[in-house]
Amino acid sequence: MDADGRRLTAPALRGRRGAPGRGGALGRGAGWALAAGVPLLFLGVFFAWPVVALVGRGFLADGGTVAGGVDLSGFRDVLTSPRTWRLVGLTLGQAAAGSAASVLLGLPAAYVLYRCRFPGRTLVRGLVTVPFVLPSVVVGVAFSALLQPGGLLGWAHLEETFLAVVLALVFFNYAVVVRTVGGLWERLDPRAEQAARALGASPWRAFRTVTLPALAPAIASAAAVVFLFCATAFGVVLVLGGIRYGTIETEIWTRTTQFLDLRTAAVLSVLQLVVVAGALAVSSRARARREHALDLQPERAAAQPLDLRRAPDAVAATVTALTVAGLLLLPLAGLVLRSFRAADGTWGLDNYVALGTTGGRNALVVTVWEALATSLRTAVLAAVIAVVVGGLVALVVSRRPRARAARRAVGVLDAVFMLPLGVSAVTVGFGFLVTLDRPLGLDVDLRTSGLLVPVAQAVVAVPLVVRTVLPVLRAIDPRLREAASVLGAAPGRVLRDVDLPVALRSLGLAIGFAFAVSLGEFGATSFLARPDAATLPVVIFRLIGRPGAENYGMALAASVVLAVLTAAVMMLAERLRGDRLGAAGGEF
Repeated sequence: MDADGRRLTAPALRGRRGAPGRGGALGRGAGWALAAGVPLLFLGVFFAWPVVALVGRGFLADGGTVAGGVDLSGFRDVLTSPRTWRLVGLTLGQAAAGSAASVLLGLPAAYVLYRCRFPGRTLVRGLVTVPFVLPSVVVGVAFSALLQPGGLLGWAHLEETFLAVVLALVFFNYAVVVRTVGGLWERLDPRAEQAARALGASPWRAFRTVTLPALAPAIASAAAVVFLFCATAFGVVLVLGGIRYGTIETEIWTRTTQFLDLRTAAVLSVLQLVVVAGALAVSSRARARREHALDLQPERAAAQPLDLRRAPDAVAATVTALTVAGLLLLPLAGLVLRSFRAADGTWGLDNYVALGTTGGRNALVVTVWEALATSLRTAVLAAVIAVVVGGLVALVVSRRPRARAARRAVGVLDAVFMLPLGVSAVTVGFGFLVTLDRPLGLDVDLRTSGLLVPVAQAVVAVPLVVRTVLPVLRAIDPRLREAASVLGAAPGRVLRDVDLPVALRSLGLAIGFAFAVSLGEFGATSFLARPDAATLPVVIFRLIGRPGAENYGMALAASVVLAVLTAAVMMLAERLRGDRLGAAGGEF
């Protein structure tokens, strides 16, 4: 009420407090346009342009030049080749098998880690997350050391088999299912299942008829994302699949680096984009349904103590323990064990001592320690870029504008920045080679710049930063922002006092994801890194490809170093996150 007894409305109160008028609204609009424009410019120059230019090479003649005109003979040659459809079949088969196994093994773990309470639960959650961000080359080396003759499972003769590739894909993507499904499961109201049990339903029937349908959106979302990751897997397939079980992804790399057949590689990239687009469409629809379900039950259900006397708890805990021990820890334990075995068969630190050399017959240009230093510098820069760009995207997308057109624009922006998550890093790196020799007509070749590798790694990491920070910002009650504005706070102060303190809770996890992903990125980096500035994943792959037990032993030791560093980063990030974010960390 004012001095005359009149009720003050929100607009009137804003006027009394000195809030900005029309000019302030224009300033806010310009600020939001800038916040959206900077990431869009980054995505356009370093993702859309290289990918579109690469795709265009499949449609143009004369080496992919516009002057040559449209020529679809490349598509005809590739699509009529039996080898192409064999690669497509292997790609889809590995992705389908990896997705199905990840879901079947991940559901029990989601229940144990998100609906049950037991000592060490946070530690186990962190351990489950670590494989997702381990470098693909390290995982390939770990499974190779485990399965080859002389390894712990060498007797099974699984080396360079379809099953070996699928197991490695499950190793990577197990955490996606656990965290995505678990994030929803801990928010389901348990009273519906309890009512079904009270009416006489068995535990299995109550789960099948009540809980499982409620979890369906999260399961579908996780399965679609895992399928996408499996279909675009590179390092694991390259190391474990060999020639017999290659995929579209590895064929693009082979055609580019070994045969310089850019036309065929471009056509295969187009074919891969079709598969990715389908997986992204399914994932987007499933995620939309999942977010709707979370809105219905915003509060987390209280976790119940894990009771091994109950059959459901005992079965879920047993499956989870066997999966974590046998599928996640055993390959890493085998890697560590084999790294202490020297070329002459003796046990010791010889392989680690050799990391200060360039390998047998000078297999490398730089030492492993020099490559590690390069990886750390590159990952720091890539993480900074990814957090800045991803943070701006999350800030814009977290808003809930009233206008329908604005809401659609926010939804489109969210979807656009998820595209790098589904487009192969090999395609991105290949596109960089095609486009960035004279970008925008400038007389500079960015392909020789040291900034290109961290930029490429940041492109890969940005979607993970967005998916980590966005749920936290969306959880903020918009009435808090409105109240701050009504009380006269400028937009910048609203961001500082309302959004920033909450966003900081997820910042540690976002930085950890970005740093770890950049540290182990191999697909794009394998195209762009110079021999004298190679990152550690690239060096490990080169050591694997060189003859000699000494080089292979160095690759094992270097893989252990990189795995330990990556795991330490993620465990620290998980520790900083704790349980305060609830299901926010469950999105990928």
